[in-house]
Amino acid sequence: MEDFAFEQVIERRGGDSVKWNRYADRDVLPLWVADMDFAAPPAVVSALEKRVAHACFGYAEAMPSLHDAVIGHLQRAYDWRIEADWLVWLPGLVSGLNVACRTVDGDVLTATPIYPPFLSAPVFSGRQLSTAPLRQLAGRWLWDFAALQTALTPATRLLLLCHPHNPVGRAWDEGELGQIAAFCKRHDLIVCSDEIHCGLLLDRDRRHQPLATIDADLARRSITLMAPSKTCNIPGLGCAFAVIPDSALRRRFKGVMRGIVPHVNVLGLAAMEAAYRDCDDWQQALLTVLRGNRDQVADAVGAMPGLAVNHVEASYLAWIDARGLGVDDPAAFFERAGVGLSDGTDFALPGWVRLNFGCPRATLDAALGRMLTACSRLAAKTPRE
Repeated sequence: MEDFAFEQVIERRGGDSVKWNRYADRDVLPLWVADMDFAAPPAVVSALEKRVAHACFGYAEAMPSLHDAVIGHLQRAYDWRIEADWLVWLPGLVSGLNVACRTVDGDVLTATPIYPPFLSAPVFSGRQLSTAPLRQLAGRWLWDFAALQTALTPATRLLLLCHPHNPVGRAWDEGELGQIAAFCKRHDLIVCSDEIHCGLLLDRDRRHQPLATIDADLARRSITLMAPSKTCNIPGLGCAFAVIPDSALRRRFKGVMRGIVPHVNVLGLAAMEAAYRDCDDWQQALLTVLRGNRDQVADAVGAMPGLAVNHVEASYLAWIDARGLGVDDPAAFFERAGVGLSDGTDFALPGWVRLNFGCPRATLDAALGRMLTACSRLAAKTPRE
C-alpha cells in the first residue's frame, strides 16, 4: 500500500477541483461529491502520459484492446461473460441514465433515497417519475416491494436501479436481485442498473453480482451502466459504457444517443483500458484503505450525539442519520463547523447527510474531529427533558 501513497495529501485548493472550489474562500473540508482525494493508479497515469506523448488528439474510437480489457475484467471480476457488440461507449454514467429514460417509452420508477440524477433524468426526458422508499430494518436498508408495487402506474416501463446503492451503501445480494428480477418480469419492465460502484465492495466475503447475470430473461430486459471512474478516481476523464445484451434495445439506445451524446474523449479511452487491464493490485490496496476509513467513520459517528450510521457494504460514501441533532439543516450545520457534506434533501431524504471517506486519513481525522466538536457543543446546549 505504501507504494500507492494513499496517505499522501494532494493539494487541490486553488485549482480546477469542483469538490474543493466549493469552499475556496472558507476553512471547510469537502467530503461531499463522490470524488476521492487519492491519486489515480500509476498504470492509468502511465497510459495517459504515453497517449499525451503521441501528441495527436483527433477523433478516436474504442480499439479492440479496450474491448478485450473490459470483457476480460468483467469475466475476471464478476464471472460475467459478455459479447463485444453488447458494449456502448458513453462519456459518463449520468448520460447513460438520461439516454435510458429516453430509450424506453413510458413512466419511470425508482427507490429513494437515491443519487440525484435518478430523480432528474426522467424529468429532463419528459417522463413521469414515481418513487418508492427503501425501508430500514434492524439497521439495514431493504427494498419495500409493497411500496414499489403501489408506486407503479399503468404506464410504468422502466425501473432505475442503483447497484450498489448510492447513498445507502448496500450491495444488493443474490436473493434481493432475484426479487427485483421477478418484479421486472411480472410487470414487463426494462431495468437500467447503475453499477458504477461495483468495484468498491468493502466486505471481504462479498463479490459484486451484476443484475444482468440473474438469468437470460433479465439480461434481455437490462441496460447495465458501468465505469472505472469511481474505483480508479478518474471521473473527470468522462469514460463509461453500457452493456445491453438485447439487440433491439441496444439499437434504440444508440438511436437516442445519435447527434446528442458525444464520443468518449481520447484520454478517457486510454484511461479506461489501463484501469480494467492493469489496476487489480491497486484496487485491492484501495479497498484495504477504504475499509479502514469506513470503520473509522462508523466508530467516530457512533460517538457523536445525535448521529447514527448503518454499515457501509460498498462505496466510499457513508449515509448518516442526523435527525437526532434537532437542527433544520444538518448539512448547513456541519458546513458551519468546517465540514462540507452532501445534503440528504438532494437524495429525497431530508435530515440525512452523505460523507465521502475516500480521502487520506489525515483529512478524515480532521473532519471527524470537527464534527464531534460541533455535535458535542450542540448536545451541551440542548436542554434535557
